[in-house]
Amino acid sequence: MAEHMTPDEFRRAGHAVVDWIADYWATVGQRPVTSQDPPGAVAARLPAGPPEHGEPVEAVLADLDTLITPGLTHWQHPGFFGFFPANTSGPSVLGDLVSAGLGVQGMLWATGPACTELETVLLDWLADLLELPKRFRSGSAGGGVIQDSASSATLVATLVALHRAGGGRWREVGVDRRYRAYASPQGHSSIEKAARIAGLGADGVRPVEVDPQTQAMSPAALRAAIEADLAAGVVPAIVVATVGTTSTTAIDPLPEIGAICAEHGVFLHVDAAYAGAAAVCPELRFGHVGLEYADSYCFDPHKWLLTGFDCDAFWVADTAELIEALSVLPEYLRNAASESGAVIDYRDWQVPLGRRFRALKLWFVLRWYGVEGLRAHIRSGVALAARFAGRVRADNRFALVGAHPYSLVCFRMAADDEVNAELLARVNATGRVHLTHTRVNGRYTLRLAVGSPQTTEVHVDEAWALLVDAATALLPR
Repeated sequence: MAEHMTPDEFRRAGHAVVDWIADYWATVGQRPVTSQDPPGAVAARLPAGPPEHGEPVEAVLADLDTLITPGLTHWQHPGFFGFFPANTSGPSVLGDLVSAGLGVQGMLWATGPACTELETVLLDWLADLLELPKRFRSGSAGGGVIQDSASSATLVATLVALHRAGGGRWREVGVDRRYRAYASPQGHSSIEKAARIAGLGADGVRPVEVDPQTQAMSPAALRAAIEADLAAGVVPAIVVATVGTTSTTAIDPLPEIGAICAEHGVFLHVDAAYAGAAAVCPELRFGHVGLEYADSYCFDPHKWLLTGFDCDAFWVADTAELIEALSVLPEYLRNAASESGAVIDYRDWQVPLGRRFRALKLWFVLRWYGVEGLRAHIRSGVALAARFAGRVRADNRFALVGAHPYSLVCFRMAADDEVNAELLARVNATGRVHLTHTRVNGRYTLRLAVGSPQTTEVHVDEAWALLVDAATALLPR
């Protein structure tokens, strides 16, 4: 029978695992970006059940090579340009390792004081780094917390908004009238999911028209939607504005949207899941103009700030309102520190009770890279995207679709949707790069998103060369 792993055994096994990860990172660029296996292939390679007797770590690592990695999409690959970046880094992995080793349950201050206090300080650091409004700092009525994802941040914001819109009744009686959430069709799918989880149904989200040129929310359309709902006896609860939409990185106009929300007393949540990281650079803070209107704001360090999933930074301007909406206090959680009112209990700031020590990986990243290192990473992505956009602009068979303020470039061939879909399929089939697509004004559009710390000009130029080769085969000059 295998015994519990001793510290010395863990040390030896840990060295082997770290070596395996380091070798993986060193060679990931040589692998096909996406798996070549058909569905079910990984499951078929696995045994029918767990081993009767314990096995050494070396056996598990060998199976990682033969069973698991061939069936992966390699998100850390320098040629991975799909969706948005979801990149980790050495210091982030080490911070996660320490978090896992400590095994702290940080639901209350009392269950891990340093877990809570480090998180509070780091969220203030980040707020300073992004130059967020002062009202989001812990020394004010506001403060920050780490959620698992922007989806959870949107859900929490929606619940607090319902509490406010119902004059406090929501906490006791639930959804007792028609409430509405507002977002542009370019907003993230998690907005509709949050509304459904909160009991509003898909009908509880009113899509607000966008400007067809910029894909940004129309303030005039938002005002009209709110006023129409008020006239019909529907209570406007929350507006979700997006800085850097998923499709095209469009930027909703916060000054105009915020003024409308303030006029009607509607909760404003700003989702900057991807683009918020860019604000570490002073020259890339243009999306935050008007953020002083926001009741809550979030961005994902796990997208473009070198911190492994899951890590969403979420701030509210009124923590008392948040806690009032979400706090549930059974007897077994009562303790002297909480009763004193002198500490933060982050369990009241999220949907689950329990929470990992996520702040450690963020602390490791901030300590390793420093402010200038993070800025260099962001600027590199923006420069590589601009380089790629320049290639697109110079080839009359292609056209850029919308602006590229960050590190995402949307583009298409001057051809029908079927040709563009085939172009994407051919380029991705090479295994050298991976791009994804969206639809802009109904037209099939390709997306190239830069973010991996391993991506260089060589990889961006290779992506362009593969696109040119495929385009030439599809539509010879």
